[in-house]
Amino acid sequence: MALGDCWKNLSWFYRQYLLVTALYMLEPWERTVFNSLLVSVAGMAVYTGYVFMPQHIMAILRYFQMVQ
Repeated sequence: MALGDCWKNLSWFYRQYLLVTALYMLEPWERTVFNSLLVSVAGMAVYTGYVFMPQHIMAILRYFQMVQ
């Protein structure tokens, strides 16, 4: 029962994603291309944040003399 409810919720979120982004009007291969680009851009943003944020945070802390 819990697995069925989980699947139902995921299905509802996926349908909402299709409606909000208007992907329901696209062909399946176009939807795949769009989703691939979206995942790629999101992955690059997360990676860039992971790599560069510690440097920027340390620079800010040094500027405000919170860390020596």
